[in-house]
Amino acid sequence: MFCNIKITTNELYRYKMGTERNDFMENILEISKVEKYYGNRSSLTKAIDNISFSVSKGEFLAIMGASGSGKTTLLNVISTIDKVSSGHIFVDGIDVTKLKGNDLNKFRREDLGFIFQDFNLLDTLTAYENIALALSIQTVKANEIEKRIKKVSEDLGIKDILKKYPYQLSGGQKQRVASARAIITNPKLILADEPTGALDSKSSRMLLESFNYLNDEKGATILMVTHDAFTASYANRVIFIKDGKIFNEIRKGKSSRKEFFSKIIDVVTLLGGDLNDAL
Repeated sequence: MFCNIKITTNELYRYKMGTERNDFMENILEISKVEKYYGNRSSLTKAIDNISFSVSKGEFLAIMGASGSGKTTLLNVISTIDKVSSGHIFVDGIDVTKLKGNDLNKFRREDLGFIFQDFNLLDTLTAYENIALALSIQTVKANEIEKRIKKVSEDLGIKDILKKYPYQLSGGQKQRVASARAIITNPKLILADEPTGALDSKSSRMLLESFNYLNDEKGATILMVTHDAFTASYANRVIFIKDGKIFNEIRKGKSSRKEFFSKIIDVVTLLGGDLNDAL
């Protein structure tokens, strides 16, 4: 006896990947043969050139590359800010390149946390209100919002500034508030675009230590784009991109952060000085 069973494309992908790759269930992000073009036939620029890689659940990955290497474009297509020209991006087994309308909005709202270089805080809202905004959109009850903000503010060391407005905060404080806003919804993936780019060295270190805490203690999955070797050294793995392609990849393993920093510099040297501004 046969029965009618409807299998979606994503379910078929889950089955296929689950049978062919034992580690699939551990991967929160799968990038498969992604390409991105800008322009037209007479003037075509390939920003991403057939890139494939995966990110495991609970991993802290940094993507490095010089200006124009394609790293920011890659982040934009993962976050669905931009669309791929070809290829697929799977987040927790769901092909986000095929999402539209309410499904796309739901994905952005619930599954992604985004940390911008320039903070993107609303000046008319307090730090508390900026963090609460994402939960308010999801119609989370006020007492639950208060409970979550209390916890995340303690984790990131911003409990004492929740009543302040962005103009009353330092750059490092703003970025930690932005980080709290990004993780408050418990997203599957946190994306950070040059998160230390507007910070001084002390604030950068504090923010990166917060990232390590979120990754080590909370199991947060973080994908961070940066051109800075010091910033990248806080990650578990670094992928180097050059001319839209993956140039190299290194893992921290059991190395100290200082040792990992040296390995990153070695790869930067191999890149031929394209990342001299990272040294």
